[in-house]
This record gives sequence, C-alpha cells and structure tokens, in this order.
Amino acid sequence: MKCNVMKLLSSDAMLRALLLFIVCAVSLSVPLEAEACTSFIVSGKATKDGRPMIFKNRDTSGVNNVVVVVQGELFRYLGITGYTDKKPRNIWAGHNEVGFAIMNTAAYNMNGCKGDDSDHDGWLMRRALEVCRSLSDFEHLLDTLPKPLNVNSNYGVIDAAGGCAYYETGDSGFVKFDANDPREAPDGYLVRTNHGMTGCREIDSGVERFMAITDFMAEAHREGHIDCEYLIAHTPRYLTHGLTKQNLLENMPKDENDVRMIHFTDYIPRFISSSAILIQGVAPGEAPSHTVSWTNIGWPCASVAIPLMLEADVPLPTIVQRDESDKAWLCSKSIAQKLKVFNQRRGNVRDYIDQSKLVNAAGTGVVQRIMPLEAEVFKHARKALDKVRKDKDGAKALREYYQWVDDFVKGSFLGE
Repeated sequence: MKCNVMKLLSSDAMLRALLLFIVCAVSLSVPLEAEACTSFIVSGKATKDGRPMIFKNRDTSGVNNVVVVVQGELFRYLGITGYTDKKPRNIWAGHNEVGFAIMNTAAYNMNGCKGDDSDHDGWLMRRALEVCRSLSDFEHLLDTLPKPLNVNSNYGVIDAAGGCAYYETGDSGFVKFDANDPREAPDGYLVRTNHGMTGCREIDSGVERFMAITDFMAEAHREGHIDCEYLIAHTPRYLTHGLTKQNLLENMPKDENDVRMIHFTDYIPRFISSSAILIQGVAPGEAPSHTVSWTNIGWPCASVAIPLMLEADVPLPTIVQRDESDKAWLCSKSIAQKLKVFNQRRGNVRDYIDQSKLVNAAGTGVVQRIMPLEAEVFKHARKALDKVRKDKDGAKALREYYQWVDDFVKGSFLGE
C-alpha cells in the first residue's frame, strides 16, 4: 500500500511538473508586453494637404527616449532612440534629409509560430535612414542584406515621391502593402499593431489595440480628420478600449480628488508607452527637406508633440535632446506625470490607474491640461513651418520657433 501511495504521489508530482512546463512553454511563445506598438500609414491621396504620413505609438520597457540628429553614411537624419544608446545603434522612427521616413511595430509572427522577437529592427531602421532615398531603395536594402535578417516587424515607410507602404518583414524576406493602391487601402490608409497579416495568424498579438486603431481611424476618416495635427494629438490619447468599447471620457470622476481606480490595459496608451511620432512627408513638388516629424517623447498622454525639421545649423529644442543626465527634459517631466496616474506602489502597478488624474469632469486631468498647451505649440508651429515651406528665411523662423518652444513648454508645463 505504501508503495502504491508513493507511486500516486510521484505520478501526481510528475503531472504537475508537466502542466507547469506546458504553461511556461505557451507563455514563452506569446510576445512580451514590454515590446509593442500601434501604428498607421496614410497616403497623400487621403490627407487634406496631399502629404503622406506614418504614425507610431511606441511601447517599450525602455521608457526614456531622446531625439537625435546624426550624419549617416549618405544622409543626415533625425530620429528617436533610447537615452542609453549614445552612438546610436538603433533608431525607432525618424526621417532623413531627402524625405525618406521609417517606423516599425514588432510583428512577432513573421518567422513562424514561435512568437520570437528580433534584435535588428532598430538597427535596420537606422541603416535605412543612412542610405535610403526611396521605397525602392528600402526594398533593395532588404533584398541585399545577408540572410537571415534577424527582424520580425511591420515597417511603415514614406518617401519624397509620395510612396507610402508597409513592409511585413521576417528573416527571409518581406511582403509589401501599398497605401496608394485602392485595392489594398480603399480609404488610403492602413493600420498595424503587433502581428503581420501574412504571418502566423495563430499567435496574433496586439489584437485589442488593432481593434482600437481601426475604430479610431475609421471615425477620423468619416469625420474629415485625416490631418497631422488632429492625428498626433488624439491617436496616442485615444481612451476607448478596442475590445470592450469602454470609453474613459464617459462617466468621468467629478475632479482629480474623486479617486477612481480602474483596470487599464490594452488601450493605445499604456504604462509602457514611451513616445509617439507622426512623420509628415511632402506634397508633390515640395522640397524633400520639408519633411516634418511631429515628435512626442515620454508618456504621450502627458507630453507635448513638437514638429521637428532637419535644417542645417539649426539645433533642435533642448527639451527633446539629452541633458546633463543624458535624458531629455520633456521625457522626464512626462514620466513624472505618468506616475501620478499610475499611482499604486504595490501589486500590479502597471495595470491600474486613478482615472481622476487622467481625465475628469472638471477638466483637470493630465490629458485635459496638456492638450491646450500642445495646441499653443501647434499654433506657433504653423507660422514657422509656413515660412520654411515658402522659403521665407526658413532657418531663422525655425531657430526662433525652437527657442520659443523651449521657453514656453518649460514655463507652462504641468506642475512647473
């Protein structure tokens, strides 16, 4: 009898161990939440001003980002990178002086059903910014780089000739989705989160955010809001859940003291959202150097998007560059505001927010206070960008605008 009991215990232990192994194996096949993003691309045929766009809300565990300007092998470029990446080796979105621009979302499913992440996504984007002028250049780069590419991404790309496409890319090659082709993009835009349409669909990730960005873009298209200012201001702050359709702008707490803790996962903005960028290309006949990166670094719900252009001898605003701590002032300030919203210090702190600190009926939530400040930044930006585009002493206008942005944002930012 004793031997039989021991056998049963042994078998039971073995069964538990086997189940634990299976759970771990399945969990490892699912992409880590720490690397995820939400994006769209829009053909110039669908925008109000004829300029194509690409957008990315970046989610990553490395939340401290800076903006850099680098002279690459062929072209000078502007991009977002992590504050510890000082060379930089990786760029996570940006544009170059000849009007080529690129961003990505991790796809996870372009190399089979294992759900592996990849190491070279940021490296590939940096390399593309250094040497590519056009979509065809990018395709040539993908074709000629040694295989396997060690990538697993949806790359969104535009160029100065109006090209606008996604490239679902894995180790051995890519599939192109052209936003200028009405058969592939009937309304002139496409969206992607963390799966490719041509990959292993059994492990689709970012599904709830895919639902959210699909709903958001459909509404923006229907209401005539396919313009850069509206999209960069509202996409990274879209507070309707793609699956449950819960809209946090409905039934809000009365003010910031009316504490209401709610579950907050799989919205477009997340605890790990670290930047948002909308890169606006050029209209037909416009100089490629007039490409603009509307750049929001830090937690986008509590940061400000600033339009940035590449202009010789015009340094970027200091608040988006590395300071003496190697971090960017604007990024650090926005993260401090984020921690007032995600204000739990025990338990699953990334999954719950105090809604009253984000939005409330009194209009004193972080989002509600940052957007008027950002609107003022946009108002002044229009004048500066107009002078650049009309070649009316554009360098001087841009230099003065960047200085104004530094002074205004530092003096007006939340809690300053």
